[in-house]
Amino acid sequence: MTAIEPLFHAPLYEALMDLHRSIPISYHVPGHKYGQSLNKLQKLDTDAAQIFQAIMALDVTELSGTDDLHMPTSVIAAAQRLAAGTFGAEHTYFLVGGSTVGNLAMIMASCNPGDLIILQRNVHKSVLNGLMLAQARAVFLSPQTDPGTGLHAIPKLSNIEEALLRYPEAKAVFLTNPSYYGLSTDLEPYAKLVHSHDCLLLVDEAHGAHYGMHPSFPRSALQAGADAVVQSTHKTLSALTMGAMLHVQGIRIDRDALGEALSMVQSSSPSYPIMASLDIARAMIDTFGPSLFEEGIMAAESFRHWANESSGWIELPAYGLNMMGDPLRIVIKDRAGLLSGYDLQKMLEKRGCWPEMADSIHVILLFGMSMSLKDNEKLIQACIEIGKEVHRGTDFDMVIHRNYVNEAKIKGSMYDTVQSISEPVLFNRQRKQRDQVEMINITEAAGRIAAEAVIPYPPGIPILYSGERIHQNVALYMKELALMGAKCQGISDPTLKTIMVIREA
Repeated sequence: MTAIEPLFHAPLYEALMDLHRSIPISYHVPGHKYGQSLNKLQKLDTDAAQIFQAIMALDVTELSGTDDLHMPTSVIAAAQRLAAGTFGAEHTYFLVGGSTVGNLAMIMASCNPGDLIILQRNVHKSVLNGLMLAQARAVFLSPQTDPGTGLHAIPKLSNIEEALLRYPEAKAVFLTNPSYYGLSTDLEPYAKLVHSHDCLLLVDEAHGAHYGMHPSFPRSALQAGADAVVQSTHKTLSALTMGAMLHVQGIRIDRDALGEALSMVQSSSPSYPIMASLDIARAMIDTFGPSLFEEGIMAAESFRHWANESSGWIELPAYGLNMMGDPLRIVIKDRAGLLSGYDLQKMLEKRGCWPEMADSIHVILLFGMSMSLKDNEKLIQACIEIGKEVHRGTDFDMVIHRNYVNEAKIKGSMYDTVQSISEPVLFNRQRKQRDQVEMINITEAAGRIAAEAVIPYPPGIPILYSGERIHQNVALYMKELALMGAKCQGISDPTLKTIMVIREA
């Protein structure tokens, strides 16, 4: 008997391919006319023409057979229904603006102006923009700090319970799980607690689109009982960049309000290649099941084994606090402290290995579902070369760490300096007038009120919000970031030497 081939079914993608095979003549947008506009480019750059024409062949608009993302009734509706079934939701919305638009929509749909929402301090910047669009009040909770690594996770369950008791008017609790570093917590106890207070549990699961899809992975937020969950399907699955999904379940979330919010923050001309890639990403899971991730898991485990047993200088985190790590995401650092995370990132890039991100200590390596053992060979060879270049003759028992490799201690104490449960902060879009603010040196910033946010990117998690008092440890941490050349958003001075603060009377 011949083996039965698995069935691959992606209705939106298939509709676009049917249209392509019909050799259509375009009298509609987009202006590239299925890539014909690049024909003249063939004489100048054949590769550019061929690569982009292949993409443009499926880049269409809302036609009678391609459906409408903002009012889906046919192939997009079918693709979203299939996605909901795969990921365990009652309804799934396709997103073409990344998890960013999902975070915006969840908050806008859950809060009217002046409503209060409880959230962890180390949220993505898109969540803050959602608070501003909703003109909501926010109560920030300090995250837990893993004692072994200095990395941060969601707040303690007891802190959330205390905040819910202190602010019974709260409409929702917003959590980010897993973190950019792959640190996650089982959310079921959080969902039960939040629901017992008649609140919504909203989850930014941008980095966990693969969760729940393999026995080695942690449970997903939907499986734990969250009401609405955003996943960046492009981060750990196969979708194109900006492709994401918003999953909902239960009766607590207002789906009409969610749809209205999405129509405001999503483009009225959504990308069909992005939507088709979402359909394909889901279809691959349905077709191949857990085996889809086996190659990536094996590659990641192989590198972990080599790093622990043979590298000599690479240190992998040992998580505490009952935290779980992502099998497809590896966090590494120089055990001797001779290389910052930024240094190590540059040295890996020089050798053709491009990490996901770095901070002052760590480098994050995202293996994904299709990383192979052959790919690993190049990474291991790069690490061997770096070890020989930097650590030749290093006595690891005697080495003195650089001062800035105390980031874990700095960040931990930074959160210790602020209230574990903040007072409510009102977010609005009102701009501060020029005579209300002034620019000062970062060395003089401690104790002043920030007039701008400081957001290291990646990962896009603010270390300071506009309107917050700048604590001494935060100012020191910003100075360390400046010395290491970290890139920050939100702040007007990218060198981090100065910061805008509220002018004192």
